[in-house]
Amino acid sequence: MRHPSPSGWFSNLAGYMTATSLTIACLVFATIGVLGQQATSSSFPLDSVAGLEIFNGKAEVATYRGRRGVHLTAPPGRSDPEDNESVRAFASGVDFKNGTIEADIAGAPLPGAPTDARGFIGIDFRSRQNGARTESIYLRPTNGRAEEQLRRNHSVQYDSLPDFPWFRLRKESPGVYESYVDLEAGAWTHMKIVVSGERAVLYVNGSNQPCLIVNDLKLGETRGQVGFWGEWSTDAYFSNLAIRSDR
Repeated sequence: MRHPSPSGWFSNLAGYMTATSLTIACLVFATIGVLGQQATSSSFPLDSVAGLEIFNGKAEVATYRGRRGVHLTAPPGRSDPEDNESVRAFASGVDFKNGTIEADIAGAPLPGAPTDARGFIGIDFRSRQNGARTESIYLRPTNGRAEEQLRRNHSVQYDSLPDFPWFRLRKESPGVYESYVDLEAGAWTHMKIVVSGERAVLYVNGSNQPCLIVNDLKLGETRGQVGFWGEWSTDAYFSNLAIRSDR
């Protein structure tokens, strides 16, 4: 019966260890690669309109309250109080399902806006068809410091187009999809939206506590574009859009 010599045994052991080390290294790098694919980040400083798709109006770069950002404006001549059309901008090349969206936004009613204008301004996510199908969380800045408590309770709103506009949600589920948060009309406001499955949570101005929790996003676990919008009667500014997509 043949036995390997001691030197041959060590040689085989060394080869085995080398092969094992290579296998472990490959597994480590493969794991790192998988982990690296689980999250992607996109940043849009919004100091230019490059990388934006604009609908229902125009976008231009402006300095507002000491900060550079994108200014959305509706076509001139719009004055119909029943016209709720919004000017929308979407970040090109973003396919978002779960993750975190952050942006600085500022909105206030334009001079001469209807009396029920609130400075409507917000963020779309999982959007399709240029916003015709979308989840949205938005602010009504003039409500934040209103003298009536009921108006304050309508400072933040979730809705979902086309089937669940805000007025349907308010009628069918009063107080569930909107809430109060302190807002100053026209001031830069930081929005952070965390989306996971059918849940979306909004944080405002760096708070550790959310001001709005939605546990049943109406479009379900879909995916789509991320964008921002201002109603036609709003003087709307946006800066520092950041999108982190989790796998």
